[in-house]
Amino acid sequence: MSRRKRRNRPQMAAIDQINVTPLLDLVFLLLIAFMITMPLMEYGTSVKTPEMNSGSLPQENLVTVELTKDGTFMLDREMISEENLRIKLKEMSTRDPKPELLVRGDGERSYKSVIELLALVRNCGFENATLVTQAESNKQ
Repeated sequence: MSRRKRRNRPQMAAIDQINVTPLLDLVFLLLIAFMITMPLMEYGTSVKTPEMNSGSLPQENLVTVELTKDGTFMLDREMISEENLRIKLKEMSTRDPKPELLVRGDGERSYKSVIELLALVRNCGFENATLVTQAESNKQ
């Protein structure tokens, strides 16, 4: 039996060069696939908004804040300035029990103005104000 003489070469010396061509092919393939599919995922999504059919509104201890089409504020169907609205809401938020607050914004108003009204309500101490909407009609 003859013994083969082992060469004392380090492991890394056996690999002279690394072939990166398959790796580059894979990277370019993935890049092209993502470049093609990302715009389709972003713009191809169909969003169907839920209908706003909720339960009945509370009948007792109820306060309504409205933002009309022309931008005026109303508190329980009475016209009020923004500063007076802020004062009255802070006063109401300290009552016991705290009244239920309903916020109505006209559909013609911008989204920003309704959000600003909700921020005003929240800053006055009403954490859980209800945003009132109309029920959507079934269009088919």
